[in-house]
Amino acid sequence: MPDHSESLATRVWQLCLQLAEGDVAALGQLFDLTAARLVRYAETISGRREDAEDALQAAMTKLAQHPERLAQAEQPWAYFVKMVRNETLKLAESRRSRSRVVELLRTWVFRPRFWSLPDDDWREQIQIAVKRLPPEQAEVVILKIWEELTFAEIADILGESPNTTASRYRYALEKLQRTLQSLAEEVRHG
Repeated sequence: MPDHSESLATRVWQLCLQLAEGDVAALGQLFDLTAARLVRYAETISGRREDAEDALQAAMTKLAQHPERLAQAEQPWAYFVKMVRNETLKLAESRRSRSRVVELLRTWVFRPRFWSLPDDDWREQIQIAVKRLPPEQAEVVILKIWEELTFAEIADILGESPNTTASRYRYALEKLQRTLQSLAEEVRHG
């Protein structure tokens, strides 16, 4: 039985060298060669196919920006797997953080009695924070959190790809998290 991992590792190394020398087509070949394996691995870590695909995309982007790192690695295939693993873990942490923000938003809108500000003040602060977002991000937040639509449904409504809508949502939640956490700290300590 042939050693497929060695031949895969050798092929990955060859493609990395080609990519580092400026052969852009090598990136596509590397993706074709490794994507199924790497998505399967990342999905094992994240438990979510879409996160696994996002992690692979992020790793491929980093590879495209700095192909020499992989080409110079002692074991390029193992290094690439580690890149995907790191991106998967980063996405998982980001998802946990975003889910906390979403829960805070839902709590503040639907059960603001837990906070010391009157209900109307919290609603107003949330509305202000959402209005400060770029319109395309605010729209996705409203549709996702309060209208409870999927990214595919939102993408269909907006005429965008699900990846674009998911990206806008992530950026919006990062901004809202910063804004609303500082407000919550003021209320708790004020």
